[in-house]
This record gives sequence, C-alpha cells and structure tokens, in this order.
Amino acid sequence: MILRTIKKELSFSISKKWYLYIMVFLIFSCQSDDDATILPVEDPMNGFWMSEEKGYILELTDDNNIFYNVNTIGCSIQDDDFIPEDYFGLQLELSNENELVASTDLSDSEIVFTRLSSQTPNCLPDQVSSTEDPKVNFDHFWNIFNDHYAFFDTRNVDWSQYEDLRDQVTADNFYDVLEELVVLLEDAHVSVYDEDNDIEINSGEPKLLERLNANLTGELIIESEDDYFNLVDQKVTTIVTEYLKGNFEIDDSENILWGLIDDTVGYIVIGTMEGYGTNFSNELSTLNTVLDTIMNDLRESGVSKLIIDIRFNDGGYDTAALDMVSRFMDQERISYFKKARLGDSFTENKSFSVGPKGDFQFTDDIIVLTSPYSVSAAELFALCVKDLPYVTIVGENTAGAFSTILTHILPNGAEVGLSNEVYSDAQGEVFEAVGIGPENQENRMPFLSTLDFQEEKDGGIERALELLNN
Repeated sequence: MILRTIKKELSFSISKKWYLYIMVFLIFSCQSDDDATILPVEDPMNGFWMSEEKGYILELTDDNNIFYNVNTIGCSIQDDDFIPEDYFGLQLELSNENELVASTDLSDSEIVFTRLSSQTPNCLPDQVSSTEDPKVNFDHFWNIFNDHYAFFDTRNVDWSQYEDLRDQVTADNFYDVLEELVVLLEDAHVSVYDEDNDIEINSGEPKLLERLNANLTGELIIESEDDYFNLVDQKVTTIVTEYLKGNFEIDDSENILWGLIDDTVGYIVIGTMEGYGTNFSNELSTLNTVLDTIMNDLRESGVSKLIIDIRFNDGGYDTAALDMVSRFMDQERISYFKKARLGDSFTENKSFSVGPKGDFQFTDDIIVLTSPYSVSAAELFALCVKDLPYVTIVGENTAGAFSTILTHILPNGAEVGLSNEVYSDAQGEVFEAVGIGPENQENRMPFLSTLDFQEEKDGGIERALELLNN
C-alpha cells in the first residue's frame, strides 16, 4: 500500500523578540494536548473498486479486504480475507482518487480498478451467492463464460444454445454437465477445480492426449499423466546421453538444462516459465542469475549455433518468458499485442516490446523446438522469437492457449479458469487454438514418436542439426 503525502517546507525569519513570544505560546499550547481529540486519517484506498474487464470487485477497509467475483447473474466471494501480496506478489497503488492499479512483477499487464460510489446491488451482504444449489451454480458458470470468455467464435462454440441446460442439472450430474461444456472449448486455459469434491476438469486435456498419441503405437500410447512423464524421462535420457554425451549443467530448481552438442552447437531445454525463486519477490532475480550463467557459458564456449527446446514447457509467468526472450534479442522490437474482452468488444490493443538484456545476447542461428505440450508463457516465448531473422521453428504447433487465466469462484466454492485475453504477433495475427509451429512442412517433426523411441534418437534435434549444419 502506498500512501501519498505532500510535504511543504516553510521558511521565515523571526526576530529574537518574536522568537520569545512564540516559544511561550508553544509551551502553553503543548500543555493542552491531552485534552485534544485526534481524528483518524482514513486510508484513501478504502472503498469499493471494480475491474469490469475481469469481473472483479475489491472492498478495501482498515480491518479487512474482500475480493468479489461478479457476472450478469450475481456475485460470489473469491477471498473474504484478501491480502494482495498473496496473489503473485500483487501491489495496489492509487493513480488518482478514482483509479486503483494492481500490478505484479510476474505479469506483463496491470489491472485497473475504478472506484464505485457504493457496493453493487448484486454484492450486498444478503445478495452474495453461497450455495450448493446446482442450478444457481450452473447459472453462474454459464454467465461467467458468457460475460468474459474471448474465444467462442475462434473455437466454433455457440454458447447461447447451452443456457437451457440448467433445467437438466442436478446435484448428481452437475460436474458431468460442466465437463461436457468445458471440453467443447478444447482450451488448455479453461478448467474447473473443486478441491472439496476432488473434481478437476481440464478443457484441453482430451485434445492434448490426441495430439501426443498421434505418432505413438502399442505400449507407448499415453493414457495417463504417469504414462506421459515416463516417456518424457526416456526422451530426456536420450537427449543427455546421445546428444550431450552426459556433459551438461542444470539450475538449482532443475527447470533449465544446458550443454554443448558439439564445438559449434549449444543446447538449452527450458522446462517451465516459473518456479525459479523461493517466493514471488525473488522469482525473476533468481531466474536472471541463472540466465546470466547460461549466457556466460555460451559466450565462453564460442558456439555459433543454438537449439532452444521448449517442447516440455508447461508455461508459467509471462515476465519470466520475456526475460528469457531478452537474452536472444538483437534489438528492441514490438513483439506482440494484447487486449481483453470487455462486454461485446475489447479493451485497447496494447503493444509490448522486448529488447536485449544482460551482458551478452546470443543472436546467431537459433532453432526453437516446439510441441503440443508447449503452452501459455512458453507460447509467448515462441510468439516473440518466431519472426527474428535468425530463428527457425522446428517441431509441432504449440497448444494455442495464450491468455492469462482469469479465475472466478462459483457459489459452491469451485474455481473456474478461462481465457479472457487475445494475444497477437507484431503483424496482428492471432494464434489462439492454432498454436505456433514450423512454417515449412519439412520442419514438422513429432514431439513423441514410436520411431524415435525404437531408434533411441530425437527427430526434432536431428532436424535442427541438419538445418544448422547446412
């Protein structure tokens, strides 16, 4: 919380005579302090604040803060003891008396809240929804998406035709109905999570499994999360033994691995865009320390070619991805645009630039390996580098889910996640639902394939080496 005060310095000249009179006055004035009443100064942040594009309302008071979610049908409480710092290190600051800005180092964007003169009718204490009633919860679910989801047209879903499903919803089939609707969107950033009832529904999971299994046969077919990670273990083992010859470095968090394939080709696999620090406040500083080490190693090695592997990357923080991108930028460039759904339209389409960072940037020939498992902030990395003149994409298209996840809470306490933002590249092209992949067919190499496992090789790395050595 930032309190703004205005300090004024008063300077004046006083003769010795007047100085004595003033001192006598001050002495007698001080004697009456015990009788004076000191009025508390109200925090200028106190009150109700709304972000229409997010469907969020904050009620800030001296004693307690409440975080509400609102949609057309009503209001629910996301957090009845809202502490901003617990939300990815969020900081609140007044930009003027009627505008509050929420920001964090882990996001590329701010959330702007506008002061409300009073609480909205739907969020009055006796109107806040807190119930297990399946029909009420369905109404909230449908309206949250109807109000805020950005990609119905992109994903060819007519949401309006499903509103009447409320009449069929019961306590027994509630989550089955929600799953049917969620899966229709095939969006890796859409989910429903109810911890109390051990319910977790992921919209993009069926499509992801289909894509991962496209080139697998027999016992290699993935049917569970364990199956996937078993194959990943085999693939990583092949990479570090066959291509890096067992000689590699890995950061303390075990998120980034790097080494040399030969005297001219370096290799970096980035497993995630989060989890480098011990807390929100040191996440980026810890990451950049790791990046400094990697870049110094590349510079000292003298390699002139590089493979960056984000095929295993499940996303994370946008600013972490951008800090990684900055180590491969030759100059500052507009890298992408972003806007959020707002009613029947969108917010302003804001541009984001990325420039070089650190003592050394690698800007020679780079191959970036992508896969269906590359999602979210990993896709932002690909979005920012794909048009650099020295970068080529090899592999498969990424997941096609770019938006920061907008979370709302249903009246029964379940958490709903959805895509609210539209990312586009510097030319304005949107890759939602499509993903980012190779421009040329000959550079399309499956992430997981039976042939690779049988021959103990990696088709993506093999193709990358062909391109780099030609």
